[in-house]
Amino acid sequence: MMDQSLTIREAIIQRRSIKAFNGQPVERETLLSILGDAVWAPNHQLREPWRFVIACGKELEALHDVLKEFAIPKWKELSEEDLEKQMKKFTTPGGYVFVVVPEDARQKERLEDYASASMLIQNAQLLAWDRGIGSCWKTPGFLDNPKFRDAMGVKQGERIISMFQVGYFDEMPKPKVRKSIDELVTVFEKQNE
Repeated sequence: MMDQSLTIREAIIQRRSIKAFNGQPVERETLLSILGDAVWAPNHQLREPWRFVIACGKELEALHDVLKEFAIPKWKELSEEDLEKQMKKFTTPGGYVFVVVPEDARQKERLEDYASASMLIQNAQLLAWDRGIGSCWKTPGFLDNPKFRDAMGVKQGERIISMFQVGYFDEMPKPKVRKSIDELVTVFEKQNE
């Protein structure tokens, strides 16, 4: 756990997507506190286009059973050892947040809502990182499976945009090289008419 809060710059640059969690649980109060602050993300017309399905603590085992059904093809045919290996990426996070957004029929609003929810997710990643908690935003295909949606209580007109795993970790991933800003910026020039 970090002793002091990071600067915004430190949190942005130091944050890593964690895929190897150590299995230590994330307390519900901690997860709710992170989400409670993350909702201050900018959102168009203050629509607050999100809701969350969370799992940490006692409900994780039931969630693992649901994930096994949808994420591990033919899991019943696997040995106990092979199943445990394949489930490790789902059983070691200390908590889950499924971010659910409305699927507005209007394209502009739908894109605005997705963008706002994405900012919320980054807020949550940075807030968690500041507490020494890693995270990974995952978008497996089964999130759109009607039976998975039912199992998660997702309603008609909603979509899960993130299986957000959170948890503690023992090893810090090395940073990956990013493109330089010079490769990404084009200075505007008025085009000849």
